[in-house]
Amino acid sequence: MKIILRPGIVYSILFILAMFIFWQSSNSVVSWISSQLQIENWLQKERNAWLSFMFLMTGMMLRILLVLLYFSFFKWIILLIGSPVFAYLSGKTEAIIENKDYQFSQQDIRKIFLRNLKLTMRNCGWQTIYLIALIVLSLLPVIGWITPVIALLMECYYFGFAMHDFSYARSGLSLSESMAFSNQHKGLSIGNGLLFYLMHLIIVLAPAYAIIAATVTVHQQKES
Repeated sequence: MKIILRPGIVYSILFILAMFIFWQSSNSVVSWISSQLQIENWLQKERNAWLSFMFLMTGMMLRILLVLLYFSFFKWIILLIGSPVFAYLSGKTEAIIENKDYQFSQQDIRKIFLRNLKLTMRNCGWQTIYLIALIVLSLLPVIGWITPVIALLMECYYFGFAMHDFSYARSGLSLSESMAFSNQHKGLSIGNGLLFYLMHLIIVLAPAYAIIAATVTVHQQKES
């Protein structure tokens, strides 16, 4: 239980602090864009309720996307720093399922960290590109309102993939093979990522239970 609660408590403190900073900074960004474009002055001149509602919704969508962008960076840092703990928890979960002993060495920690570093750089890079494109798209009225849903599903996919990779690595899959397998089973990754977000209702359990769920789903996939 300690392996679940200790990282969870640290994660909870960092998450609450980060989300407060993220939301404040997103407000600053939206306010700066609005002032540069003179949107508020223009809306006051027009006095059109529908236009005001449109720009209010656009601003809200932009804020949500910015928070998701910031959170994705926070998530990748946590995954990288905590990769040895997550790898141990994943291996321990599989060992319990298969009723066998699990050995975890110092050499394993180095290999896991280097593999996770490569995965983090690759996924973080692509996700950032996609999120920036969605941020630009969010500025379009009405059409841009769906961008947070797309961003959330993408966020779930990349997080679920990262959690599943601990099991893929233990099964002997290379990083490229792990990527190909995840692309073929996007539903597994998205489902695990959604579980991670739902577990934020009980923040302290989110990281540990996400890795446990990822290990169980990969084990079931291997069995089938």
